[in-house]
Amino acid sequence: MADVVVVGAGMVGAACAYYLARAGLDVTVVDRGPVAGGTTGAGEGNLLVSDKQPGPELELMLVSLVRWAELDADVGGFEFTPKGGLVVSSSSLEPLVTSHQQAGVTATLVDPGEHEPELVPGRHGAFYPQDAQVQPALAAARLLRAAGIDVHRAEVVSLAVQSDRVVGVRTRDGVVSAGAVVNASGVWAGELSQAFGAPIPVTPRRGFVLVTEPLPPIIRHKVYAAEYLDNVASGDAELQSSAVVEGTPSGTILIGASRERVGFDSGVPREVLRRLAAQAVELFPVLAGVHALRVYRGFRPYSADHVPIIGPDPRRPGLYHACGHEGAGIGLAPATGELITATITGATPPVDAIPYAPVRFAA
Repeated sequence: MADVVVVGAGMVGAACAYYLARAGLDVTVVDRGPVAGGTTGAGEGNLLVSDKQPGPELELMLVSLVRWAELDADVGGFEFTPKGGLVVSSSSLEPLVTSHQQAGVTATLVDPGEHEPELVPGRHGAFYPQDAQVQPALAAARLLRAAGIDVHRAEVVSLAVQSDRVVGVRTRDGVVSAGAVVNASGVWAGELSQAFGAPIPVTPRRGFVLVTEPLPPIIRHKVYAAEYLDNVASGDAELQSSAVVEGTPSGTILIGASRERVGFDSGVPREVLRRLAAQAVELFPVLAGVHALRVYRGFRPYSADHVPIIGPDPRRPGLYHACGHEGAGIGLAPATGELITATITGATPPVDAIPYAPVRFAA
């Protein structure tokens, strides 16, 4: 019998397992697929403060950035790159920078052309040196390995409950016993919570990324249009897209980002890809003649109120949720893992736990 079963072997589940194991708990991770087989494997690995409004999500991100640097030193091997982020706009970004500075973020108004020579001229810019990137699938695998945890491959179908308290999970292969269960199942967290009898509003939000042919280093930072901030904060179900462009160590360029709530529709609409390509070329005309090698699709775990759902569920003693991060799960994973660990062990949490608590949906 484990102390804790973590359902989900993505980045958030791996971080929860890592910090729980480091606190001395015996942890079992259960997933019906491979490590990083869901949203994590389709992510860009963003660790961003620049795209978050002041509030609970940004507070969690500021803690996570410190933890990511620590994990790079202690675990490493997942391409941690503190490249910095550049926001560009046709209008002044001073209000954005001021609000972030007041929230403890390092941000400065800049001439964007000095940071990105290939950028279209005539734009305003704001630079965020704290923004960074990791290779998310590697990061999840490395944290699980560092914690000495193998993933138990099985499909979880319900909770195991005894005297109204959770005592593990039921899979199609049998019961995995534990004193606590963490629902870190990403885009499936909403469906699984229904099966657990403690529903939370997490639904999939589809997105695409274009990957170009390898190029010489022409884009130095993560660069995105200011409209991206509005898309991240929006709850609209219809298609939204805005230019997000960045290079990788291999030389390829990643081009995003789109958002739409279409369930688990796995289609790849050409009009979405055309919009992404056109918006990228609008920012970086040098990309007009570049070939796109492939496109990949992912589903973000969208929380109804845009705040991650982290902590104990009052309807099922022994059940904890760690989900609903949408596109920020990679970045927020370490602080989420710490917060879950503190809640289970009684340690001091890294941030105030109340804004993330599942109790807000328990009614």
